[in-house]
Amino acid sequence: MIAAEHKLHAAPAEVATPAGESEAAEILRECSRFKTAVVPCGSGLHQHIGLAPQPPFVALKSERLTQVEYYDPGDLTIGVGAGMTLRELDALVKPHGQWLPVLAFPDRASGGNATIGGLLATAMHGPLKHAFGGVREFCIGVRFVTGDGMRAKGGGRVVKNVAGYDLMKLLIGSYGTLGVITSASFKLFPRPRQTATFVCRFPGLQNAMAVRDALMASPLAPLALEIISPGAAALLHGHADDAGWRVLLRASGSDQQLARYRDHLGNAASAELTGEDEAAAWSLLENFESALPPDAVVVAVSCPLSDVAQVLRSAERAALERKISWAGIGRACTGSLLIAFLGGSRPEQSISAVHALRASAPPSANAVIRRCPDSLKAGIALWQLREGELEIMRTFKNALDPAWILNRGRYFV
Repeated sequence: MIAAEHKLHAAPAEVATPAGESEAAEILRECSRFKTAVVPCGSGLHQHIGLAPQPPFVALKSERLTQVEYYDPGDLTIGVGAGMTLRELDALVKPHGQWLPVLAFPDRASGGNATIGGLLATAMHGPLKHAFGGVREFCIGVRFVTGDGMRAKGGGRVVKNVAGYDLMKLLIGSYGTLGVITSASFKLFPRPRQTATFVCRFPGLQNAMAVRDALMASPLAPLALEIISPGAAALLHGHADDAGWRVLLRASGSDQQLARYRDHLGNAASAELTGEDEAAAWSLLENFESALPPDAVVVAVSCPLSDVAQVLRSAERAALERKISWAGIGRACTGSLLIAFLGGSRPEQSISAVHALRASAPPSANAVIRRCPDSLKAGIALWQLREGELEIMRTFKNALDPAWILNRGRYFV
């Protein structure tokens, strides 16, 4: 079902809930024949991204595609339907001491409601991207249906299978514009038996970056290394006292291994969290976007790790110059940042801040609007596409969705 707070912007003409791949293929063949737009729907968590679907359209829900195709704990591989949620998959593999490392605590994060299809279509990731990479790195196969109703697959059921590799990668992050993912296979990982999170507080961004650089140069390999702006810390904790930049480092291993982190961080670590306190801290962080007010303009920025500080300074300067608030979190060592501008009664100032951020950020940075009030979307490019990228996307669209029915308007009008 589509979550109440993330309903489609317009009511569909019809709702389809296929029970399997063959039914999904038949629906898409009919829609392609009559050139009826189709909007693939999972949990609805990401329906706000991009342009709103234009009616009339068919909402194709994955809620009945929840089968477990196979699960081999000994081989650390699993295949599940696209309608299964990340939370449900985690509950399935947790008793075997395994996990799919997207969210640290999917049972407590709003993102745990994301379906497997939505996870792949949006290339969703969380703080664990630091250690494990994004879903592209551990998805080993997808089964999907093209816009004209052809059943296809990329990758396979085993880690060493590379057939269809490029096609699988193409589907991940395509936001349902190239095909409807019906099921997927993943490589799983052993679940850490013991973890601890070290909280570091700094008066300025430069101090936080210095600790990050020292950690990168060390032999330590944390599970997550998250940077949190003062505004984000205030938003997450509900108060503005003890303001400053924070770095959260989550580590796993034996008592001796965790002791190495304590020795390395020294006085930089102001607190060490374990158990429920640790789970609560990461759950707050993973719920960051859902904690933002509805009028926030949220930007996902990807940049080289060497440019993280410059992007954050650009965001801070853009907000200060317009006298609005901002909040930012992100993977300090992968350059994946989430920045929110909070214009309040002056929402147009948030859009102006995005323009300023894009203009002052390094050329290698890419800033995509993740969330924005519908009334402001006409005033900004939601997708920051570089020269030539749009034509490449159109080429793939023509090949896999010749009638242009899938998520029509998400990228293209």
